Amino acid sequence: MTELILLSDRRVAETPVVENGERLVDARDSAVLRVDVRKADADGSYAHVRADVLRRLLLAQGALPPGVCLLLVEGFRPPALQRSYFDAYSATLRHAHPDASPARIRELASAYISPPEVAPHVSGGAVDLTLCTEDGRELPLGTEVNATPEESEGGCRTAATNIGAEAQANRLLLHRAMTTAGFVNYPTEWWHWSYGDRYWALLTTAPAAEYGPADR
Repeated sequence: MTELILLSDRRVAETPVVENGERLVDARDSAVLRVDVRKADADGSYAHVRADVLRRLLLAQGALPPGVCLLLVEGFRPPALQRSYFDAYSATLRHAHPDASPARIRELASAYISPPEVAPHVSGGAVDLTLCTEDGRELPLGTEVNATPEESEGGCRTAATNIGAEAQANRLLLHRAMTTAGFVNYPTEWWHWSYGDRYWALLTTAPAAEYGPADR
């Protein structure tokens, strides 16, 4: 059985970072990649990723069959926004599990939202995305993007079996395209992929992450 490594794992935080200084770029400037607006923020941070991440997204798009498109939902996330997401979900979990220790709440929260200090989105190396048709109709992938474990009954996990055959096939299609381009998946979220961050470095046994926290 493959080990499930969460972002709360100490090995993630212990992974060194050798920042390469690569700039954030706006994915909306691409003539190929589709960018959704559901996570749009005032300064457009959501549409930004590291330059090599965008290049790899275009490679992944090229690996998909005709008529199937990547749909980028969110890329870079400012640290303060990441903290607010993590704290809000942690509060929900504390209410649902009043007897749980702080360490357990952190572990549970990390299965869905990254701790701010190691969050892939803060590095500009992570993306949340799905698949759609050329006219923008989203393909079924079993749950909505950002569905919680509670509301999806675990269907948000990449390897979930409580989803239909078409959704499983689409997840496999997405998996093949993204891994071909060098991304790694966070296994509790089928939509979350990253390159160059600490989680990627740990899973690929790279000597160090290429991206630390980014700044716009």
